[in-house]
Amino acid sequence: MSPRLKKLIATLLIVLVWLPVYALFVMGLATHVLPNATWYVSLGFYALAGTLWILPIGLALPWMHREPG
Repeated sequence: MSPRLKKLIATLLIVLVWLPVYALFVMGLATHVLPNATWYVSLGFYALAGTLWILPIGLALPWMHREPG
C-alpha cells in the first residue's frame, strides 16, 4: 500500500471515527464523574482527557510513514 493511501486512510479514520467516538465517551464520562467535583479534579480530568486522545494517533503514525515493503 502506498504511503499516500495509508495517510488518507489514517486521516479519515482519525477524523471520522476516532475523534467523535472519543469525544462522546469523554463527555459521557464527565457527566457521570464531574457534577459535584472540585475545580482541581475537573481540571485534572480535562487535562488527562485532552492528552489521551493522541495515544492511538501516535500508534498510527509509524504505520502511515512506513515505506512499502
